[in-house]
Amino acid sequence: MNRLGKKANETLIEMALSADGEECNGPETISTAGSEIPSSSEIDKRHQSKDSIFFRDGVRRIDFVLSYVDDLNKEWEKKLERRKEFESNLQKAGLELETEDKKESEDGKIFFVKIHAPWEVLITYAEVLNIKVPIRENDIPPMVENPLDCVLFPLRLPEKVMHPEPDYFTAPFSKDKQELYLINDESTFFSPSMRNRIVNYILTRCPYGTEEGKKKFGIKRLLNNGTYTAAYPLHDCQYWKKASDPNCDSERYTLYMEWARFLRFYKEQPLVLIRKYYGEKIGIYFAWLGFYTEMLFLAAVVGLICFLYGLFTMDENMSSKEICDPAIGGEIIMCPLCDRDCEYWRLNTTCESSQYSHLFDNVATLFFAIFMGIWVTLFLEFWKRRQARLKYEWDLVDFEEEQQQLQLRPEYEAKCTQKKKNPVTQEMEPYLPLTSQAVRFCISGATVLFWVSLIIASMIAVIVYRLAVYAAFASLMENTQTLQPISGVLTPQLATSVTASCLNFVIIMILNFFYERIAIWITDMEIPRTHMEYENRLTMKMFLFQFVNYYSSCFYVAFFKGKFVGYPGAYTYMFNRWRNEECDPAGCLIELTTQLTIVMAGKQIWGNIQEAIVPWICNWWGRRKARNNPENLYSRWEQDHDLQTFGALGLFYEYLEMVIQFGFITLFVASFPLAPLLALMNNILEIRVDSWKLTTQYRRPVAAKAHSIGVWQEILNGMAILSVVTNAFIVAFTSDMIPRLVYYYAYFENEHSPMSGYINNSLSVFLISDFPKGNEPKENPENFVICRYRDYRYPPDHEKKYTHTMQFWHILAAKLAFIIIMEHVVFIVKFFVAWMIPDVPADVKAKIKREKYLTQKILHEYELEKLKERLCQGDTRATEKEFIATEGRMELSRAM
Repeated sequence: MNRLGKKANETLIEMALSADGEECNGPETISTAGSEIPSSSEIDKRHQSKDSIFFRDGVRRIDFVLSYVDDLNKEWEKKLERRKEFESNLQKAGLELETEDKKESEDGKIFFVKIHAPWEVLITYAEVLNIKVPIRENDIPPMVENPLDCVLFPLRLPEKVMHPEPDYFTAPFSKDKQELYLINDESTFFSPSMRNRIVNYILTRCPYGTEEGKKKFGIKRLLNNGTYTAAYPLHDCQYWKKASDPNCDSERYTLYMEWARFLRFYKEQPLVLIRKYYGEKIGIYFAWLGFYTEMLFLAAVVGLICFLYGLFTMDENMSSKEICDPAIGGEIIMCPLCDRDCEYWRLNTTCESSQYSHLFDNVATLFFAIFMGIWVTLFLEFWKRRQARLKYEWDLVDFEEEQQQLQLRPEYEAKCTQKKKNPVTQEMEPYLPLTSQAVRFCISGATVLFWVSLIIASMIAVIVYRLAVYAAFASLMENTQTLQPISGVLTPQLATSVTASCLNFVIIMILNFFYERIAIWITDMEIPRTHMEYENRLTMKMFLFQFVNYYSSCFYVAFFKGKFVGYPGAYTYMFNRWRNEECDPAGCLIELTTQLTIVMAGKQIWGNIQEAIVPWICNWWGRRKARNNPENLYSRWEQDHDLQTFGALGLFYEYLEMVIQFGFITLFVASFPLAPLLALMNNILEIRVDSWKLTTQYRRPVAAKAHSIGVWQEILNGMAILSVVTNAFIVAFTSDMIPRLVYYYAYFENEHSPMSGYINNSLSVFLISDFPKGNEPKENPENFVICRYRDYRYPPDHEKKYTHTMQFWHILAAKLAFIIIMEHVVFIVKFFVAWMIPDVPADVKAKIKREKYLTQKILHEYELEKLKERLCQGDTRATEKEFIATEGRMELSRAM
């Protein structure tokens, strides 16, 4: 069976670096001479449609496609030589090629090289990649039916879609034990996703010559230098109709009809089919996104209830009543909010904004903050259980990430010329000297630090914008008659906050655009050793940047705005020029809500435009000519060539988008209980947008394995812990809850209505004549003597004039005590919940043990049968002691 030669188990890099005179020690080109492949005359008679996933013979499946343009420029000869060498080495590695001339292409310019991996190549590299294959149908009874299944039936998909094939016990493939596996048909034994993964492994390691004294290899390098224009596996059919070929499963069509259409938004996801078609890495992403969306439903319901509580109790809020009362708020004259140009104003002008502030700043805010601290723990713990179940169902229990990802990146092997012995394998392998690593890390760290500093500088610029334009908005709204009807709702503070938030969002998008490219460049420069190392480094760089970029403005409004203002006559100034911003008399929470809503909603809308509309327009424009051609002449490889490329980092950006959203709904959720509801609606759309674009607008990605969401799990854990701290500080320092509670219990003036007089109590008195010269308002037409400001300071006639009162220190102590108590309570509950919920369900543990036992038993029985055969045939090497040892091993396995 094996025609791959004695070195077939070596990777192509090892082949390339083997003995002198051998460029690629693989097999000779596989001849089709004695095979069952039809002759060319038979093929011509068939008039085979070009919308096919097979070679011209209609038998050999196309596992991968390479395309190139034969442009006659100055590098034409060099590219031609590279292609010849590369394709020759691919054939030496056992792959079979078939080229479509450019005359056959739609535009008459593109050559297509179709690649088929024959059985001998598949079984060789299946062993190299440790691919698990079926050995026996699973006989473990299925789970007990859920009593809610009848209720959830409308959400279910047909059984043939959810479980397209039986469940099997599996074992890593070995060429020497082929009789052990359930090989019914060699052409379908390995799924298309397995086949394209094997071919991609070969393509990334196949050499194509020597340039400048260095071995050159890998399809990625050939794509970068323009030798080839694209490399991709094929979709199995058009997404809107089934393939005419009965040998094609038309899984793409099934995915589109049952998963990728928005009208199916209420249906469960066919995760088994997603995994089978796209591979485990993409499957685990959609499993995580679906689970996250399901858990958001609970948070969204509780958040909506808290919002409705604020809505229904709006009229009972004593603070807004007093602010809106002409006899109270109408008689309180507030100090100007900026120097010289701003005027004195009456407190009741902020009536509407104080009422809206109560929607989010009420006792339900505290409950929701605590609830979300517990919810995030439940989400992460239950996801671990869901992930453990998927690992079992998808044969990833024994899959070691290191085993797959410790394979060196081709770029690392190419750029590291020095070698040293691996202490584990005792083989020579390339390495990067420590001095070179240190220099690269220093450059990388300095670059990241520079860009983070740039974000902080841009945030400071937005703050300066806030300070500079506030006076302009105040003057505009005071003097423009057309704005008078909405002046109660659109206050100068709100106008400044909204415009600053929009400006901040634009800056965020611009910085993101540039930093994404910088992050990839500096990660490439570091030359990470493995694929896992590369992804982890890029993830941390991107997340650090995005964290500062998206959340810095929210942190400013939540924890800095209005906290370092000073008081009239002794205000604090930024750069000794712009006076620091003050919060609205009803608090800064409504501004934090505004900031959060604009950035979060804007990011989601912009993300969906980028993900769905842009690829659709690009594909529509690219296929405008092909739409006029007959369908049977528009080949399957051309159709996929005209689609967008998903890219190696395509999934990385999907995770990043969702993790940033996770931060919005956890870090600042105390200020906006509707954030989980917005996230839920976005994610329902996101699942269908991601599935639609992956199924219809992108080339089929190369299948890859993953048994978890990787480093994102640690990032989510870190954000979950940080969210408890941020929400405690938001409730304590940004909302007005603690000052109200202190007043209610310690400083109330009316026993029958404890909150009466709170607004007057929370405003200090300032004597207008104490304004420093040059800071007082230009005009005082009503000759006010005093004005009020938000603080707890002694009045001007007190011996401790303008110093903090004892109530200020009581409130500060209450805020700090609240933070400590809330953090400890939530953390204790979090850790208790995490301890109570095991990471792996008990039934999954039992199934894993059962499967391991049965798999070992099957393998041992197979070895015993082979040993018996050898003894019967008189093999002198098969001694009786070896037979007894094998039987003993089986008994020991049963006992264990």
